[in-house]
Amino acid sequence: MQNLIRSKKNRIRVRWRRVVGSLLLIGIFMIGLVQLFQYIEGTMNTLNQPLKKTEGKQTFQGEKNKLGTINVLLLGSDSRGEKQARTDTIMVAHYDPKTHKIKLISLMRDMMVSVPEHGQQKLNAAYSFGGPELLRETIKENFGLDIQYYAIVDFKGFEKAIDLLVPNGIEVDVPNEMSHGIDMTIEKGKQQLHGKELLGYVRFRHDRLSDFGRVQRQQEVISKLMKEAVSLNSVVKLPKLVGLINKYIDTNIDTSTLLTIGTDILTKKSSNIETFRIPEDGSFQNKRDEELGEVLEVDFDQNIEAIHHFLEEKSVAQKEEQKE
Repeated sequence: MQNLIRSKKNRIRVRWRRVVGSLLLIGIFMIGLVQLFQYIEGTMNTLNQPLKKTEGKQTFQGEKNKLGTINVLLLGSDSRGEKQARTDTIMVAHYDPKTHKIKLISLMRDMMVSVPEHGQQKLNAAYSFGGPELLRETIKENFGLDIQYYAIVDFKGFEKAIDLLVPNGIEVDVPNEMSHGIDMTIEKGKQQLHGKELLGYVRFRHDRLSDFGRVQRQQEVISKLMKEAVSLNSVVKLPKLVGLINKYIDTNIDTSTLLTIGTDILTKKSSNIETFRIPEDGSFQNKRDEELGEVLEVDFDQNIEAIHHFLEEKSVAQKEEQKE
């Protein structure tokens, strides 16, 4: 009799385990459905709202690439309302939808270049003279690089985007204490930095590497941000990210293109970013100009060739066209 009772109890336990397990699986499935519907709903809402466009007379005339690759001029700005502000950060993000590869070129702002109708100037002066369009023209004239889109990132938006995508922060190894010029103190050593601290980390320039060190840190943070962001949770957050872009980023990228690129990057897990800096090592000299101050005198031919090689402009699509 006791054996029979034990047998019944064991069967009941097994049944309850199965029931609990089934309920757990159903719960996980329902949570996934809710997140999916939230994502779809948010996506549909954002598609019905245009992204923030450049105010005033600024235009951007970058021509679409027939191969489908996309170049975006990324600018970091803290104008504080100034109309003729220069930009701290100048990058070109390159995306190939066929290979799902992302490449990032940082352009040193103190390079002496030819600015259309303004003569020899530092690269970042082009933005203060004529906004993103004149900077686009300057980059194309000096480096032969076509750019289709631009995005001017307000520093407050950078902070909020970091905190949205990676609420636990990003781990960095700070080489030295940083404080001068960033309105905070970041201690030396490995640590998790959040939006505000990361902004200070990428803006700091008062060490022996000056702007070169700042460019390295910018590339480091963007690469780590991509690795952290490529996850299921980030796909769900994409509509909220578009909302931040709408508020804090001035761009000419239409919402549908942005969502297509963003979703493709996240779903294809394209987290690895190849980075490059212009001018490359061995292709420039530090000079002092009487009017411009400290500048980088660049070997343009060498750097144009370096850009073409880095982007592998003779892509698979081009090779296929040549075969035909």
